[in-house]
Amino acid sequence: MASQKGQGVDITSLSPQQLSQVKKQFEEELTHLSNSFTQLRAAQAKFRECLKSIAGGVTAKVKGNPILVPLTASLYVPGTLADAENVIVDVGTGFYVEKSTKDANKFYEGKVEELGGNLKALEKILQEKTDGLRLIEDGPQRQFHFLIPVCERRDAWTLENDLE
Repeated sequence: MASQKGQGVDITSLSPQQLSQVKKQFEEELTHLSNSFTQLRAAQAKFRECLKSIAGGVTAKVKGNPILVPLTASLYVPGTLADAENVIVDVGTGFYVEKSTKDANKFYEGKVEELGGNLKALEKILQEKTDGLRLIEDGPQRQFHFLIPVCERRDAWTLENDLE
């Protein structure tokens, strides 16, 4: 029942083994979400780089001018600009489409904006998971701090009864 979305578990009612398991699960989720966040940021950076390439590499050039064609982020080969008004856009899963530079800009700007929204949502989830993990880690300490005054009162009560 606790695994259903929206329902929580009172961590004070968990055994140390269960608490350890929940903590491990939170840590794994945080690791996965952090990796996803990093990948989304990298994708967003690639789309921004595409926007820069269109703005500085194609629209400013004239057909027939020599250019460096990027094969990877760090490998370029010499080429000649065949068309200054159209570019080939990777639309995902290995498909490429020829678009005008204006449409390519719109496409990449949309991708950057979409990923920005996804990053904000993921950042919120990461913060919630981090807070949850902190609560799990602090839970036993809070229980311990709560038990100390109870034990001191009990010891004082026992001491008073022994004196009588």
